[in-house]
Amino acid sequence: MTSKIVPVILAGGSGTRLWPVSRDAFPKQFQPLVGEESTYQQTLRRVAAGPDFADPVVITSGAFRFFARRQASEVGADATVILEPARRDSAAAVAAAAVFAERRNPGSLVLALAADHVVLDDEGFREAVRAGKPGAEAGRIVVFGLVPTEPKTAYGYIRPGAPLGEDPDLCAVESFVEKPDAPTAVRYCTEGYLWNCGNFLFRSDVMIAEFRRYAPEILDAVEAAVGNAADDIGFVRLDEASFSRAPKISIDYAVIEKTREIAVVRCRFPWSDVGAWDAIWQVTGKDGAGNATLGDVELIGSQNCLVHAHGLLATVVGAEDLVVIASQDAVMVAPKNRAQEVKGLVDKLAKSGRREATQHRRDYRPWGYVEAIDAGARFAVKRIVVDPGGVLSMHRHLHRAEHWVVVKGSAILTIPGEAERVLGENQSFYVPVGTTHRLSNRGRLPLELIEVRTGGYLDEDDKEFPVDPTPAIG
Repeated sequence: MTSKIVPVILAGGSGTRLWPVSRDAFPKQFQPLVGEESTYQQTLRRVAAGPDFADPVVITSGAFRFFARRQASEVGADATVILEPARRDSAAAVAAAAVFAERRNPGSLVLALAADHVVLDDEGFREAVRAGKPGAEAGRIVVFGLVPTEPKTAYGYIRPGAPLGEDPDLCAVESFVEKPDAPTAVRYCTEGYLWNCGNFLFRSDVMIAEFRRYAPEILDAVEAAVGNAADDIGFVRLDEASFSRAPKISIDYAVIEKTREIAVVRCRFPWSDVGAWDAIWQVTGKDGAGNATLGDVELIGSQNCLVHAHGLLATVVGAEDLVVIASQDAVMVAPKNRAQEVKGLVDKLAKSGRREATQHRRDYRPWGYVEAIDAGARFAVKRIVVDPGGVLSMHRHLHRAEHWVVVKGSAILTIPGEAERVLGENQSFYVPVGTTHRLSNRGRLPLELIEVRTGGYLDEDDKEFPVDPTPAIG
């Protein structure tokens, strides 16, 4: 078999341990946590279409569909984006990848990758995939095991067995073991165990057969969801009623730790699942004092700190082994060795009803984004950016008026029954309560404007959508 490998990027997670940068509304895989691009974009570049790989398939939540499409386009990836209508963990996502690939091309080679991992040697990664390809073609599910650099207790481990061919790095799997305590992790490192990085290479028909053997209820739900999938403005939306029947379980528990058709490639490239801020510190470049920084940061007399600043200046004096994460609406400070506890902090914020637990100040839309600037009694100020070609849906507000000032670009304002209006920079317009209207950007540059809302109710759900003869996404 000489077909190209189909990369399937699993991009539906949330990543609350990296709060306040990663939140449910804009999670870590779409954020530039290490470098200028998101880990999702880095993953897409790593498996760019060419001699080894076909065009990618992305599986993500409907809430993230426009992030997925836009960021794929930015790195030149022609991705098919499949939308999960409910979160069902990785088993259902991998099953959907296998079923989708099998229906496109029976016996396809599929490489299932997490979108939120960091790999610091792309060619080393590709060499590992090529090493695993013969095993996958022969009907094995191939996992990738990293040679440990230290006795980590946060990872699962793989015990490799005898080599399966001429390549000594392609081996049988003797056992999978759960996250160990510290003494056990030390022993695993000395005995040649490997970190389980949670990525897989397999033939689509083989994975389907293993789901049928070990998790038939997941396969039944997913086959129905793929069979009844619908096109949604270029996305593939899985059938919600069918997909929701799938149990919520990881691929490791559902299939990988049960199947006998398993092999492992011993890998040596630098890797991290960046599960918490201390992991970000480990894979980020550092200054002479061991500090890793991103954004507008100034340090004095500090050592071994991680400082991320998003949209504001962050300063740290005389600190050691701290994580300092500053966003426009939240600041998180913690000792580096307690970074895993951020998830509990987010849970506490969510229980108290804090918007910051899940939402950013910037709310992304299909056409651009809306960013909160200020708010008070009966007013709210927003910054609105509309991408070139972006069009909002025709709508009206029942409880608020809107005042717009164009800061950059050119806006087209459409009100039914009136001539279209073109608003240039420094021009303004007033939209009274109850007026049906739409905004669009037909220019080649982003449109930026300041919106002042006034009225007794200012939330986003104050919106009605009259029948529109020329509907747009938004």
